[in-house]
Amino acid sequence: MEILDKIARSVKIGEYSETPLLIQTALDQGLKPNEILDRALFVAMEEVGVLFREEDIFIPEVLLSARAMQAALDVMAPHMVGEPNIRRGKVLLGTVKGDVHNLGKNLVNVMLRGAGYDVVDVGENIAAEVFLKRAIEEDAQVIGMSALLTTTMGQMGRVIKALKEAGLKDNIKTLVGGACVTQRFADEIGADGFAENAGQAVAKLRELLDRS
Repeated sequence: MEILDKIARSVKIGEYSETPLLIQTALDQGLKPNEILDRALFVAMEEVGVLFREEDIFIPEVLLSARAMQAALDVMAPHMVGEPNIRRGKVLLGTVKGDVHNLGKNLVNVMLRGAGYDVVDVGENIAAEVFLKRAIEEDAQVIGMSALLTTTMGQMGRVIKALKEAGLKDNIKTLVGGACVTQRFADEIGADGFAENAGQAVAKLRELLDRS
């Protein structure tokens, strides 16, 4: 449908002023919020993720797209009462203990929310027991961990160990990333997934949830 294509394009290029008008037009035409989400908004943000991963666009463009996505959701919110759950999964996101860097984590948060995931950001300097406690409280399907410092990488392994000791390793997946983190390290600590950047995080998360 033409209006859905227009919405997708508007979000993709970050037209945050035009997007709400297109959303209202779609609603006036009788389209349901979940249809707009699935066929326009999520599609657009997934394309943004791919472009960012391939370095065809950069952080400023991603943030504009996220702003357009939020503007769309603001218009749709009153129409979503009574709609079935349209979120794609729940993710607990945080920077590990000893590390207070948050730029990469915050960008992953933006990308995941834009792609339709329910994200709980627990912040920075988060200990393993806190990750575990909050994941249980929030009924999270995935714990996403970030580390910038090589001295804090080991904390990721502690979170995974805590999950194993609680008997939750198979129920709660783990996704790791950060400047110092590699696929080899992720494999060594038993993480379920590794993402080199925010664009990869969206793709990897979808893969993890599809497998669960």
